[in-house]
Amino acid sequence: MGKFLKFEKMITPIFIQITFWIGFVASIISGFVLFISGITGSSGGAFKMFLGLIILIMGPIAVRIYSEMLIVIFKIQSTLIEIRDQRSGKRAQPEQVNVNQEEAI
Repeated sequence: MGKFLKFEKMITPIFIQITFWIGFVASIISGFVLFISGITGSSGGAFKMFLGLIILIMGPIAVRIYSEMLIVIFKIQSTLIEIRDQRSGKRAQPEQVNVNQEEAI
């Protein structure tokens, strides 16, 4: 609970995953609806069918790319926290290395 209150544990990645699945399903459904309306419609049917196929193929890919870009930001943040935690326990060692390097020169 402490990490949650200090904003060290993020809950947004869970919402990003939920949003991804909603967007995935929405793009599939809208692609099918547009494709079917192109088949059954009287005007502009070929264009609607083509657009429906494009949405069916590119919609889930676009939603995935956008979600991955957002997730990468949170992965970078968690990696930076890990690096900070590792360095906080090893602060004495870099100072010793600098002293040894000065003595060698």
